[in-house]
This record gives sequence, structure tokens and C-alpha cells, in this order.
Amino acid sequence: MTPSRDISRLIEIMAALRTPVTGCPWDLVQNFETIAPYTIEEAYEVADAITRGDLDDLREELGDLLLQVVYHARMAEEQNAFAFGDVVEAITRKMIRRHPHVFADKDGNIQPAGVKSAWERIKAEEKAERAARRPPEETHKSMLASVKAGLPALTRAMELQRKASTVGFDWNDPRAVLAKIREEADEIEAALDRNDKAEIAEETGDLMFALVNLARHVDADPETALRATNAKFERRFAYIEKALAAKGRSLDGASLEEMDALWNEAKSANTDVVPAKAGTHTA
Repeated sequence: MTPSRDISRLIEIMAALRTPVTGCPWDLVQNFETIAPYTIEEAYEVADAITRGDLDDLREELGDLLLQVVYHARMAEEQNAFAFGDVVEAITRKMIRRHPHVFADKDGNIQPAGVKSAWERIKAEEKAERAARRPPEETHKSMLASVKAGLPALTRAMELQRKASTVGFDWNDPRAVLAKIREEADEIEAALDRNDKAEIAEETGDLMFALVNLARHVDADPETALRATNAKFERRFAYIEKALAAKGRSLDGASLEEMDALWNEAKSANTDVVPAKAGTHTA
């Protein structure tokens, strides 16, 4: 086997890995359920490379994500369900169908203002077709059923709220959402007073759902916002570590008060790098 720019080589490699006896022992015992977490992880790695603006990493991570598609397609092919070519055909058909303004003849073009309405209409048609293929007992009646269950929790919360808002089930003012956030925080406090772990967990989920709602109302993507905060937390925590190291000390030997002071120092400095000498910034 040699590397290649041809997708068929990747398909051949996956087939070899999944070939009984001669294939990879680890790959041979995998199934859709065991591979799914890796698929989600690789999608996040792609998003992370984009956030960091690292195009070299993006190339690598897109390859890893593509491997996941090939992996699932290979397992489906082994069950005589579908193959990689069927996946490609399905998505190309969908994209052509959803873009009549691009792929239609000259008399079928539509104006940009009509693109969104056409997209929604076509998606609705596709949804109806998928529902018709399912057994009756598997057909969901709720309008929220179109929000995919496999989405990350933050993204799915956003989509559920957006879907409900289309029929007017929504707040009109982000300040009303902020009031809901305060209400949920009070309910968490009450649950803490009762020391009810199950209730605390439930109320924490309600608070997170309300926070996603606020993000939606102020046009902020909650996943992106949380990623940015994660990165900020890492930078500031690294500041603490490096500032202590500059004094010949470690985290284990520092008090919470000292770490808090350095955290505030990093926050006030608004910098991603630790100073050459600790204590050069003031809170």
C-alpha cells in the first residue's frame, strides 16, 4: 500500500483493515456504536483547528474525519446495507436537489431572496419522504422530531429552541431570558439547600438550557462561545503555573488565595503569555 490522492486508496486501506484474519485486530472488533464517539471527537478536532486558524492541522483533521465516513461505510457494506459510493451519491443528489437556483436550467433559476424558502420547502419534502419509508410505529409526530438526537447537547438545545420559536414559543426580549436564568439559579440554590443530588443535576441542566437560549437571542453560538471560554481558562491557568514556576514553586505548594491573586493578575493583564518575572502586573 502506498499513499494516494485518490479516495479509492483510502477505501482499499479500510477494507484491508477490516479483512478477517489478515486485518487489524482492533479494527475488526469495532462496530457503529464503538466508532461513533471517535466520529464526534474528530468533528470537534476539525472545529478546533478552524478556531486556531491552523490550516496544516485542518488538513490532517479533515482526513481523520473522512476516515470516519469511510469506516462507517465499510461496516455498512459488510452488512450489505450500503457502500461509500452510495453515501456520495446520496449527498450529491441532496445538494443538487436543494440548490435548484444553481443547478436548474436557465428558466428554473430563482432570486436570492427565494433561496431560503426553497431550501426549507425541499428539506420538508425530504423529511416527509424519510418518514414515509419508516414503519408507522417509528414515525414521530412532534415538530421537534426533525432535530437530530445525535447532535452535541449544546447544539441540539439551540436547534430545539429555534424550532419551537418558529411557532411563536419563544421570548421576545433577551432580558426575559436573563430573568429565566436568575430563576433557574435560584432553583439550584434551593436544591443545594435540600442536598438533593438528582434535583441539583436536573436544575443545572435547566440553567444550561436557559444559557443556550440567551446565546441564541444575542446571536452567539453557544458551542463557539464555550470553546473560547475554555481557551481563555487554559491561558489564565497557564499564567498561574508559569508565574509560580518563575518563583521556583508549583501548584501543589500554592494556596487558593495565591492562585486567585494570580488569576486576577492574568485577567487584568488580558494577556496570553506569562510575564518574564512574576509580579510585574498588578490586579
